[in-house]
Amino acid sequence: MSSYRIPATALRHEVVIERSRFIADLAHAPDPAAAKAFVQRIREEFPDATHHCFAFVAGRPNDSQCMGSSDDGEPGGTAGKPMLTVLAHSGVGEIVAVVTRYYGGIKLGTGGLARAYGGTVAQGLNALALAEKVDYARLQGACDYGFLATVEHSLAECEGRIAHADYSHEVVLRLEVPETRLAEFLGLVRNRSQDRVQFRKEED
Repeated sequence: MSSYRIPATALRHEVVIERSRFIADLAHAPDPAAAKAFVQRIREEFPDATHHCFAFVAGRPNDSQCMGSSDDGEPGGTAGKPMLTVLAHSGVGEIVAVVTRYYGGIKLGTGGLARAYGGTVAQGLNALALAEKVDYARLQGACDYGFLATVEHSLAECEGRIAHADYSHEVVLRLEVPETRLAEFLGLVRNRSQDRVQFRKEED
């Protein structure tokens, strides 16, 4: 997966079910540490709430190593899991959801709780503004000044960008090119320079 959707903004969505308030907060979380920090901020904002249940996919969609959830005192599997199920099936990455509950005095049962928590997140997700995140390949190489325009034009065609340039006896470049356009870019440069300009991919 070379691109995926992420939250463009934070969002708060509230519903009342059987006198209990369910307040869903959704936000961007590029990694688990950011997700946990956001959960803590919500806890501090609503210190008197009954529960602060959460779930996150703090990385690429479907990356199980970046997922987490908590029932925060609700019966096991009735809050964090249904919330995570909604996020995991949304195709959205780098996202955290916290549902703050103020208990209203009426028990919902395990099925009712799961529907309340999962449904509140689903409703919030439907209203959440999203952006597209593109994965870029990082390249490095050098070229004579005579081929710089060739590189720049090929880069523009493939929606890439120059991350850094060092102009000395030749131009030393670090480039960023969308993963989906990488092969196309390398082919354009190779053909247009007759194999005299080559870039190699930097390894993470």
